[in-house]
Amino acid sequence: MKKYLLLSVIIPFFFSCSDSGFDNTNPFVPNYTFTVDINMNLPAYSNLKYTSNAIYYPGVGARGIIVFNTGSGYNAFDAACPNQAISSCSTMTINGINAVCGCDSKEYSLFTGQGTLQYPMKQYRVQVNGTVLRVYN
Repeated sequence: MKKYLLLSVIIPFFFSCSDSGFDNTNPFVPNYTFTVDINMNLPAYSNLKYTSNAIYYPGVGARGIIVFNTGSGYNAFDAACPNQAISSCSTMTINGINAVCGCDSKEYSLFTGQGTLQYPMKQYRVQVNGTVLRVYN
């Protein structure tokens, strides 16, 4: 009897585990596995040391990534338009604290990844180690 009581207490703990709510699914932007280390001491990435600055890093993800300093951390998003199929115009550009889709001119906040359409920007994980940012999926 004690075994069943112990199991009934322990089993709910296994189902209550969370992956921190990180959902990275979008039907327009495929999943790519990558890891990139960005050294903010290099001149090309030194803007990331300051709040509200962003950089575009090509060659990873679907259309490159956009990394943004929020002031309390860093966000990394795929530069592919989240509500457009991958095409020649679907690479987003940085406009201040927003990213703009080249196909439909819709803007997305780099603080949250949210826009006015159905899907937000595809977000990637960022790990900070001193002046090096590791962005990965």
